[in-house]
Amino acid sequence: MSTFSDDEIKFYEQLKNFARQRGAALFGVAPLNKLSPAHCTLAPSTLHGLERAISIAFHLSDRILEDIIDGPTKLYFFHYQRANIFLDQLALQITDFIQRQGGEALPIPASQITDWVNQKAHVSHKHVAVLAGLGWIGRNNLLITPQFGARQRLVTVITNMPLKIDEPLPWGCGECRACLASCPAKAIKEKPQDFDHLGCFQMIKELVKKAGISQNICGLCVKACPGKQAPIFLK
Repeated sequence: MSTFSDDEIKFYEQLKNFARQRGAALFGVAPLNKLSPAHCTLAPSTLHGLERAISIAFHLSDRILEDIIDGPTKLYFFHYQRANIFLDQLALQITDFIQRQGGEALPIPASQITDWVNQKAHVSHKHVAVLAGLGWIGRNNLLITPQFGARQRLVTVITNMPLKIDEPLPWGCGECRACLASCPAKAIKEKPQDFDHLGCFQMIKELVKKAGISQNICGLCVKACPGKQAPIFLK
């Protein structure tokens, strides 16, 4: 069992309350040294002295996702973009909060691919979120949380602020295979590590063209995994 200093606990609670009051649905902190180099493309010099990674989730609109039938809608496209903008703005506010306390903060863009061929970003938000105790990687290769399933967007802020860290959750998909049935590309397999990235991306390009939108999104397996707080479970 990890023990934390009074400052680590105090700053954690202050920052969590700050984020939740500004629209964060989920908040967690991970030790940066546990993040695999495969999930971070930033130079060591960029990360020097930064030991914590803050993971923030925004809960996407269940109603917009339920409206998806056979591919992304223009409503989902706009919502997806605005959610990313919101998360980037929230990351800036958290950065300002940390810097006002005398700390350093490195906000990572919510949605910025740096290598399209290998589908890499500066930092894998979902893998930070797993380490921060928000959820696990599901069969659909997305972060799955108990509260919202796959229905969230993520952002990360890396910092040297003393913060207590959260414990990862156990893998929780169990016998559910709803995402497998939802995927027109059959890219989702029994094991998350067998996910067909190329097949998924090729299908997304077809669906995006059909929908007349300019963002590489689909939404079908996101819709299929609503989590326990979705309206369909709360009725």
